[in-house]
Amino acid sequence: QVQLVESGGGLVQPGGSLRLSCAFSGITLDYYTIGWFRQIPGKEREFVATISWTSITTRYTDSVKGRFTISRDNAKNTVYLQMNVLTPEVTAVYYCAADPARPYSPSSYDYEYGYWGQGTQVTVSS
Repeated sequence: QVQLVESGGGLVQPGGSLRLSCAFSGITLDYYTIGWFRQIPGKEREFVATISWTSITTRYTDSVKGRFTISRDNAKNTVYLQMNVLTPEVTAVYYCAADPARPYSPSSYDYEYGYWGQGTQVTVSS
């Protein structure tokens, strides 16, 4: 059974940092593209970042470029999202997701990801 478990969320002040982790079980990460998405209640889920299985290709939504970094450790079956210079606008539930079909061309479309975690809350507030 495939499981994705996010952790690392919490409450942080503006300007602070958080590192989200997504631990996988039931699969190895070889040939999986991994993405991070977020959702605010009442709004659609939106793309944040994605990384190819070799880590060669990464993509970010414009609003987080230069502040967020996605990375992965395939040996540890874990993907990370380092979030710096946080602002209240990034407050949301963050989800990781896995896509086995596009290992070299990571997608920003959530419907192309077949496996999802349960999410972790990130709140940026003073």
